[in-house]
Amino acid sequence: MNASTLKVADLRLAIIGLGYVGLPLAIEFGKLRSVVGFDINQVRVDELKSGQDHTLEATPEELAAARHLSFTTRLDDLRECNCLIVTVPTPIDKHKRPDLTPLINASETIGKVLKPGDVVIYESTVYPGATEEDCVPVLEQHSGLKFNQDFFAGYSPERINPGDKEHRVTTIKKVTSGSTPAIADLVDELYRQIITAGTHKAASIRVAEAAKVIENTQRDINIALINELALIFNKMGIDTEAVLQAAGSKWNFLPFRPGLVGGHCIGVDPYYLTHKAQALGYHPEIILAGRRLNDNMGAYVANQLIKAMIKRRTQIEGARVLVMGLTFKENCPDLRNTRVVDIVAELEDYNCVVDVYDPWVSVAEAQHEYGITPTLTPEPEAYDGIILAVAHHQFKSMGVDVIRGFGTLSHVLYDLKYIFAADATDLRL
Repeated sequence: MNASTLKVADLRLAIIGLGYVGLPLAIEFGKLRSVVGFDINQVRVDELKSGQDHTLEATPEELAAARHLSFTTRLDDLRECNCLIVTVPTPIDKHKRPDLTPLINASETIGKVLKPGDVVIYESTVYPGATEEDCVPVLEQHSGLKFNQDFFAGYSPERINPGDKEHRVTTIKKVTSGSTPAIADLVDELYRQIITAGTHKAASIRVAEAAKVIENTQRDINIALINELALIFNKMGIDTEAVLQAAGSKWNFLPFRPGLVGGHCIGVDPYYLTHKAQALGYHPEIILAGRRLNDNMGAYVANQLIKAMIKRRTQIEGARVLVMGLTFKENCPDLRNTRVVDIVAELEDYNCVVDVYDPWVSVAEAQHEYGITPTLTPEPEAYDGIILAVAHHQFKSMGVDVIRGFGTLSHVLYDLKYIFAADATDLRL
């Protein structure tokens, strides 16, 4: 089929993967046109069919508004679709190397139902070249079709920010691209149906892939710089937040803050870029230095707390510590790649007894992912150390006096997220 004959009105959509990225996208398209939402997790599909979303990215009302959206785990339900959008995770393995397994598996699944004239659009974050070098050959192998002759590809990287109710899929400008000029136009026109913020049509799929992976790499390096400044200022006895507020009075000073860097993007995406760079024989120094610094911040926070407790003559072995927050960011249940676990692990290495309290998380998920069983209610006057690790609104609403009520008379309160004023806490990053 000639790519120029494809029209947006003729596209029958399927969204492959119904997580934090796929579901909001499926809902927006489902308000306008027929969409098949496909996921291999039957529990997830049943949940969505009942009008619920445990990720809290979609409300029951938003799910109900997507009148043309259906959910399935059946491969046969994809056979009538001719535009398949892949929104599966792209994590890293324990050696911090890109793990394309979900992406390859999704490509194999699509290859089994791929037909002449179909378009496959990838949204997952990858290194430049992954779509055409890693995914397309899988599509060809399992379909028996020829790329850019029988079927086509596009890439439009996701920009979802979990828990953010202001910047939604429709209000974030979307980068688009296609494997031919005509397909690039088609993909761009398709997304413009739902993206009110507009689109940016990239020159090629590789350009779009590169643009996505550097967005979070840039943020990672900026945060690493601020984290390093915090380490320096702590040695000087200078309050880092006070310094940043003063520097921020200049119009072009970037408002980054120190802290843990986790989640499905910032703590992961740079490794995709560095992996590709190293495969080409280039060793990326600045990017990896930033990654190492950010990955060590959890241990640094734990050690700061331990030193402060020692100064108060607290017996460290057997000391009780309350870590408030486990998710990778505030006001969402997302546990992916949370670096709070680094704090917990370091404290446990000191033989501290650590309780984790987070009203946002699923206890079962925390147990499954990290072997951590969150406490449902912190004990009063029980903890020698308290770390405010995540700035959930519930913690802000409690107030510092209530939170200090969880501590012993000589406890140390570490406000990692600057929730309260400097003079109300004992330690800040």
